[in-house]
Amino acid sequence: MNAIAVKRNYADTLEQTWLDHLRERASDAPTVISTFAGCGGSSLGYSMAGFRELLAVEWDKHAVAVFRANFPDVPVFHGDIAKLSVEECLEMAGIQKGELDVLDSSPPCQGYSTAGKRAFTDARNTLFTEFVRLLRGLQPKVFVMENVSGLVKGKMKLIFAEMLRELKASGYQVSARLLNAAYYGVPQSRQRLIVIGVRNDLGISPTHPVGCYAPVSVRQALVDCEPSEIVPVAGKNLRMIARLKPAASGTERNRAAVQVFGKVRNFNFIRLKWSRPSPTIPKTMRVSETFGAGLVMPDDNRYVSIAELKRLGSFPDAFKFVGSFEHKWARIGNSVPPLLMRAIAQHIRQELLCKCSGSRFKSAAIRCQDSG
Repeated sequence: MNAIAVKRNYADTLEQTWLDHLRERASDAPTVISTFAGCGGSSLGYSMAGFRELLAVEWDKHAVAVFRANFPDVPVFHGDIAKLSVEECLEMAGIQKGELDVLDSSPPCQGYSTAGKRAFTDARNTLFTEFVRLLRGLQPKVFVMENVSGLVKGKMKLIFAEMLRELKASGYQVSARLLNAAYYGVPQSRQRLIVIGVRNDLGISPTHPVGCYAPVSVRQALVDCEPSEIVPVAGKNLRMIARLKPAASGTERNRAAVQVFGKVRNFNFIRLKWSRPSPTIPKTMRVSETFGAGLVMPDDNRYVSIAELKRLGSFPDAFKFVGSFEHKWARIGNSVPPLLMRAIAQHIRQELLCKCSGSRFKSAAIRCQDSG
């Protein structure tokens, strides 16, 4: 991997990509529909790369509220994806079958995650079939499916193999890779499974972007960041995390819990280290005096604030989150890091869509830039 040094302030990079998001779309901009859109992490990445989003699909009320606050011009189907017909999807997006450039999807991952029970029968695992239904109906040139790395580990490999068969049977060449967001400009070591497919008739093999950034540390990410919504760790939890060193191992966290509580618990407390990227931001965090979880500052006994968490998740400072502290945390923890998806979207535009016969993108010159 050819890692390059970060030459610009990370905050400057986020500011510039936010301006790219706000820029007026070109008339021939590539198009995307995002399913399981959440609060818009993937959508922001595509927008930063110059894409025009035609429709977002999401059922969670709070996620939709955040999405609409940041993407007021993007139509939203707020409801169960199983109730969205192909015909309605095409009508809402204003396109015909085969015209869409990219269909993006991040099916709920809790059923596959190594942090969960990894149950074959988890109902959330079947939502993938709804994505396949829309994929076959819309027939986009390219699709992107993002999920947790746990999908290709252990017993879940059987589910993943079946997924690949269904995607290929839908008329696509398919490639899957594990990508770590830390090598795509995100100050977070977050490994995600990225599946990219290209429609068979286009005659193009799918490829993935190469990580070209040196990892951004917590210290670099939080330069000039003003903490917001500061929540201290209290009660027995405070006594426990006071014993944690930055980047403590799971064994060390368990040992600290036993010293305070007399048993293993609260093992989801993680103290950050200034010199390293953040670990994966968990979706679930709890503020409690005797049972909590979340990321803790390297040298302060408080949770990472929302402003700081946005930086670690590669959300620009101007991106708006609404609701409670825990709601905002959940939205960030459950999102695809925008800078990771930006790199994927840039790669798709330059290396895949540009090579389509008669492509309107042949003059594009978007490459992985040394933008920190």
